Amino acid sequence: MNLIIFLLIGALAGWLAGIVMKGRGFGLLINMVVGVLGAFFGGWLLPKFGVSIGGEFGGFLTAFIGAVILLALIGLVKKA
Repeated sequence: MNLIIFLLIGALAGWLAGIVMKGRGFGLLINMVVGVLGAFFGGWLLPKFGVSIGGEFGGFLTAFIGAVILLALIGLVKKA
């Protein structure tokens, strides 16, 4: 059950990150995948900077931040 919730939070975070990063989104499905990957990325990256956000909202926020960073990086690579 936790995996399903994790995937749903990541998908929602990716969708919102695609909206925030106007022109950097890649469509609903890919943005959702980026959100799930962003959740992993944010969960790995943020503690390296001493940032730890607990709870379900914290998990969503971590996934959102990770997805925004990933969309920005993918956008930079796509431009090059």
